[in-house]
Amino acid sequence: NLRAAIVCVLGHVDTGKTKILDKLRRTNVQDGEAGGITQQIGATNVPIENIKEQTKFIHEFSKMEFKLPGLLIIDTPGHESFSNLRSRGSSLCDIAILVVDIMHGLEPQTIESINLLKQRKTPFVVALNKIDRLYDWQTFNRKDVRDILKSQATNTQQEFQKRTNEIIVQFAEQGLNAALFYENPDPKSYISLIPTSAITGEGMGNLLLLINQFCQAQLSKRLMYSEELQATVLEVKAIAGLGTTIDVILVNGRLREGQTMILAGTEGPITTQIKALLMPQPMKELRVKNAFIEYKEIVAAQGVKIAAKELEKAIAGLNLQVAQKPDEVEIYKEMVAKDLRSVLSSIKLSDRGVFVQASTLGSLEALLQFLKDSKIPVSHIEFREKFTSRICSLCKSGFFSFR
Repeated sequence: NLRAAIVCVLGHVDTGKTKILDKLRRTNVQDGEAGGITQQIGATNVPIENIKEQTKFIHEFSKMEFKLPGLLIIDTPGHESFSNLRSRGSSLCDIAILVVDIMHGLEPQTIESINLLKQRKTPFVVALNKIDRLYDWQTFNRKDVRDILKSQATNTQQEFQKRTNEIIVQFAEQGLNAALFYENPDPKSYISLIPTSAITGEGMGNLLLLINQFCQAQLSKRLMYSEELQATVLEVKAIAGLGTTIDVILVNGRLREGQTMILAGTEGPITTQIKALLMPQPMKELRVKNAFIEYKEIVAAQGVKIAAKELEKAIAGLNLQVAQKPDEVEIYKEMVAKDLRSVLSSIKLSDRGVFVQASTLGSLEALLQFLKDSKIPVSHIEFREKFTSRICSLCKSGFFSFR
C-alpha cells in the first residue's frame, strides 16, 4: 500500500523550475510570481493517469508497472533569500528534481541545494533544462528525448555533449558521480541527468517515468503508507467566502472534517476544529485561486487546504497535530509550543535594531538571513498579516527613533 511520492523541485533562480511544473500541469503559475521568483512553497497533485498519458511515448512505457497512486510535487524558491523555504521543502520530500540550466551549469543556489540534499540524504535526479537554447535546436513534441537528440544536427549534438560533459565534471567537483540517464551504469551511485525543455516540453515524459521507476525500485519501503499523522503547514491565507485557511502538506495519515487540530500561532498554540477539507482539482496548484473540491476525509500524501475558525494568527512552516481524544489536546499544545520555541530561540535579538514583521515563518527567516548577511541588527520580531496599521501604532507609541 504505497502513498504518493513527494517530489521537491530545487535549483538556482531562473533555471526554469516553475516553468517545468507549468509544463507538467499545463498551466502558467509563474506569471503570478513577483519577478518570476517563487515566494511560497506550492504543491501540485499529479495523478497516475496523467503520468501515464505523458509517458506513453517513452521506450520503457510498455514494460512499466505503475504502483504509485501519483506524485505530489512541491515547487521551492531558487532565490538565495528563500534558502530557509528550500530547506523546509526538501525536508518533506522523498525525491528531488534538481533543475540545472545546461547553458550555465552549476550555480550558487544549485550547489546550496546539492549540499542540502546530501545533508538530508535525499535522492535526486537532474533536469538538464533549456536544451532548446542549444544552437540550431529542432523541436519534436511527444517523443522520447533520446530520439529527439539523435534527430538533431551534428553540431547541435556536439554542443549538447560538450556542455553535458562540463556539467558532469562540475558534479564530480561536488563529490558526486553523474551520467545521462540512458548511460547510467548504476542509478544507486550515479545521479541521472535528463535533458529537458520547459518551454517545448521535450524530456518531460522521460523525467516523469524515471522518477516513477526510481521511487518504485529504491523507495518502496519509505513510501509505505502509515496511519501516523505527519502534516506540515505551508501557508496561511484568507480566501473569499472561506475566511482564513491553511495550506497543508499531508505526508502520512489522514485528516477528517470535524477533527480537533492543534497548530502554532503568534500568541501560542491554536486549538480549533476542521470545518472543511478542500483540494484543488488534480494538476492544479494549491496557491492558485480556483474552484476547490470539498472532501470529508483526505488520505496521504496530498496537498490540502483547511478551513477552520481562529486561523488568523496561525504560523506557516511548522507541523500540525490532530487530537483523537480530549486529553491529548494539552499534550499536543505543549509539543507545538516546544517546536515554535526551538525555532525562535535560534534567532538572536539585539538591544537596538530593526523591527521585523512577517506573515509566515518562511518569510521571517528569509528576511532575518538577509539582515544577518547585511550585518543589520534586529531588536524585535513579530508575526502579523497587516503591516500598515501596526507601523502607525508603533510610531504613535514612540517605539521608533528617527535620525
